[in-house]
Amino acid sequence: MRHVTLFAAVQVATTLLFAGAPQAFAQTTETATTNVSTPAKAPKTKKLAIVLFPRYETLDVFGPVEMWSRLDDYEVVTVSEHGGSVTSAQGIQTVTNYSFEDAPQFEIIMIPGGMGTRTEVNNPAMLDFLRSQDKGTEFTTSVCTGSAVLAKAGLLDGHKATSNKMAWKFATSQDEDVLWQGHARWVEDGKYMTSSGISAGTDMALGLVAKIDGREKADHVAKTAEYIWNDDPSNDPFAVEDTNTN
Repeated sequence: MRHVTLFAAVQVATTLLFAGAPQAFAQTTETATTNVSTPAKAPKTKKLAIVLFPRYETLDVFGPVEMWSRLDDYEVVTVSEHGGSVTSAQGIQTVTNYSFEDAPQFEIIMIPGGMGTRTEVNNPAMLDFLRSQDKGTEFTTSVCTGSAVLAKAGLLDGHKATSNKMAWKFATSQDEDVLWQGHARWVEDGKYMTSSGISAGTDMALGLVAKIDGREKADHVAKTAEYIWNDDPSNDPFAVEDTNTN
């Protein structure tokens, strides 16, 4: 009888011991997991600025922003003449990070297109800002008719460039000293990168990612966005015959 009682006591003790084991194990695991620190990402030390103005083209901006936000060392910011909110041609409001007055020197600038460029080519504040920034940029870029504004500022003189083929006459009329390329999805000439119309800006943006962070990174960014990248700048389904190839 004593053996039976002793055996029963051992069973009870064993049951109580292991009943608390899962909870104790969970607590230990939770503590261990909590104590594992995730390596912090290095802060981005450079700035890539999108230059906004009233009636800019929405996709000109946010297609490239989607791709450029993955750059390793560049923070994407926005700047406009007066700061504050700027409304796109499609009615989208964007609150900018800087005004022309308080903007620092940016490593990269991009000016989009849109119907607002018809005003900006005659805006001295815009042209002066672009000229000033261009002196210190690593890359000066444009999407769509943004190249018309760069051209009017005199920044593309003697350089190859392209623009929206649907607004070709408007863009090319801003400066005859630009080597306008009518057959190009985007054009790279030194530190200047200009794209054709609207959606072409996203292809150019990935081209810049490849140039800065490598082709493998650009392919990964495109795949992550489920975007079919036209990676050939000469593959231009909207080409025009009026081409200056000098």
